[in-house]
Amino acid sequence: MSGQLGIDAPVPGIGNMIAAPIAIETAPRLRVEFALDEGHGQIVQATLLLSALGVVEAWLNGAPVNDDLLAPGWTSYEWRVRYTVSDVTGLVSEGANALALQLGDGWYATPLFVPPHVTYGERPAGFAELHLHFADGHRQIVATDGDWLAGTSPISRSNIYNGQSIDARLIDVDWLRPGFAAKGWLPAEMVEFDTGKFDRQFGPSIRRIETLAPRHLWTSPSGKLLVDFGQNLVGWIRVKVKGAAGDMLTIRHAEIIEHEELGVRPLRSAKATDIYTLSGDEDLLEPTLVFHGFRYAEIDGWPGGIEALARDGGVEAVVIGSDLKRTGWFRCSNDDLNQLHSNVLWSTKGNFVGVPTDCPQRDERLGWTGDLAVFAPTAAFLFDVEDFLREWLCDLRIEQAQRDGLVPWVVPDILKYFDARPLFKMIDTTAIWSDAVVWVPRAIWDAYGDKRVLAETFDAQVAHVNRAWSQLSDRGVWEGRFQFGDWLDPEAPPQNPLAAKADAGVVATISLYRSLRFVAEAAAVLDRDDEAEFAEKAAILHRSFYAAYVEDGRIESDCTTVYAMAIVFGILDQADIPIAGERLAELARASGHRISTGFAGTPYVCDALARTGHLDDAYAMLLETKCPSWLYPVRMGATTIWERWDSMLADGSINPGEMTSFNHYALGAVADWMHRTIGGIAPLSAVDGRYRVAPRPGGGVSWAETAWETRQGLLRVRWDLDAGELRVQVNVPEGASVELALPGRDAELLGAGSHERVQAIPEVRVPL
Repeated sequence: MSGQLGIDAPVPGIGNMIAAPIAIETAPRLRVEFALDEGHGQIVQATLLLSALGVVEAWLNGAPVNDDLLAPGWTSYEWRVRYTVSDVTGLVSEGANALALQLGDGWYATPLFVPPHVTYGERPAGFAELHLHFADGHRQIVATDGDWLAGTSPISRSNIYNGQSIDARLIDVDWLRPGFAAKGWLPAEMVEFDTGKFDRQFGPSIRRIETLAPRHLWTSPSGKLLVDFGQNLVGWIRVKVKGAAGDMLTIRHAEIIEHEELGVRPLRSAKATDIYTLSGDEDLLEPTLVFHGFRYAEIDGWPGGIEALARDGGVEAVVIGSDLKRTGWFRCSNDDLNQLHSNVLWSTKGNFVGVPTDCPQRDERLGWTGDLAVFAPTAAFLFDVEDFLREWLCDLRIEQAQRDGLVPWVVPDILKYFDARPLFKMIDTTAIWSDAVVWVPRAIWDAYGDKRVLAETFDAQVAHVNRAWSQLSDRGVWEGRFQFGDWLDPEAPPQNPLAAKADAGVVATISLYRSLRFVAEAAAVLDRDDEAEFAEKAAILHRSFYAAYVEDGRIESDCTTVYAMAIVFGILDQADIPIAGERLAELARASGHRISTGFAGTPYVCDALARTGHLDDAYAMLLETKCPSWLYPVRMGATTIWERWDSMLADGSINPGEMTSFNHYALGAVADWMHRTIGGIAPLSAVDGRYRVAPRPGGGVSWAETAWETRQGLLRVRWDLDAGELRVQVNVPEGASVELALPGRDAELLGAGSHERVQAIPEVRVPL
């Protein structure tokens, strides 16, 4: 498996990137045979270093070297290419040996994003170094070089967006083992590559996570065989099938059914289709060089049709993702909220596949920085994402360093190659999106208390806020430049998601204020001398914000987003916080407690209401079921978070906008509030093992239980509300302490162990 080894792992030294000759048009195979150097005794350690421009799978003497998928993942290939390290000691033979690689296009050679698409390279290449350590200290290295051979494979297509094609008639295993004749194979070609780009993977690998059986099979009005797996997921469909040799089996994937047929319009140009040519024997097939986002599949060519598939089975969905440890759990008495939380969980799993992406299905799947900036605290509760996000931040820092402090909108950044498109000509430092370099490390620090991420990113954080500071207008606020603002305001027209109620300058200025405060606080944690500089800049921006945007307690554009952000980000004077809270509550009630915010405001509106004494309005907003609301998709059958509040309209049709995804985690950032306010768990100082437990019942929720696997152990909270009596049970792990703050009661400090408290509390009413 990949991971830590018993001895110091070697680093790449003599290997080369190699590729198949252009004459080989299928996904190429690469192989070499070798014998062990004689006279040195037993092999005590065999370590395989593996990488690719594209994706690679590897076998040693017919056995897979690890269970990684889509390795080595997507990085900023121009400057950084990861390699994995696997202990393969048990796979080495004393006689002849064969090392074999299967390459796929991956993100490197797939035309990415919307037309006109871009690629990093035209064909994939592979790298391997097998380091053999003998009993007498002798070392032997088998590496990709001119001795390797390249051959065709059964895989004629491995396009991330479009899918994989496999001809099962050509599948064999002989090429994986010593003694293979290699008839028709050609010498591999050396690929020019700077090995200084290599960086060892330290984050989790992508792996198979679980499998799901079909929930429902049926025939559509047009005669198509459709399958529902009951859950929007990311991965592929594994088939076990027997048909006539040469018969074609075609599987197309989508997230939604529209008008009783597979709803493929949201995929845009992505085909999301796997094609299998059957061998005539029983075939077990899965497309491991690509992935799809889907709940439904349309299957054409199944031998015996729907009756045979229903009778004999033969399809299952394989869920894949970065192998993250689950750390956060939440349940309560409200089933809709439980489903909402499940939807957030599944959207996190589906979009954390090597890179934290916006969506996993259409011709995009990019690491949009703004989505993660607002969602990182939620992710850090649900899963241990520290190393996953630290690796992504490596690429962010590299991309930023090439562009004079500009944090790009996506990481890895392919938009820099789209400068012919009008929107992407305007790419510059942008609030929330570029603020990810500050907000994401802060979320990691808050959750896990590890200074490394602050130290690793501090210079990048400084470069960002200094660049944004240089762009302030004559009024001293961040205005007059392109901003996403409150992206996807629900009142914006489908084709113009930038048309938000919130003034973009107000959103940007409040966001920069938060970043400056965070940088100052990071400087304090790291004992840096520049804490005062950034604290002073934040104070200056605060004054400019008031002068430009605040009059008689009202914030310019007077909408939900600006008040929510101003309250939560702390830019308001103490005297103005109650005024802003009252205005926010008025706006929430005026909207019927429906959502009136986009990406910028949505994560913070419930927090802002609760902090200013309007907990009942926060619950009313959370529990609203009419569109736009968090529970409208739940009532419409969603199993993941949607990109738009109305990605599906009430009549079951898909939103007419070009940009419509049914698996987009950003608007699920409300789960952070659910964890902290309904569940009651929040970090105070994770580095010291101090946490806060402060559940605030409301909204008719009669019980909730929440658990978080902290660095000290499992912290668990359960509360029940009955006839005005609140009973709270808290289990505190060894090495941790909890500040328990119940409504109407002074906070108390709890040490390790099990604790129970009973508190009289008036029932909170949900406003009509």
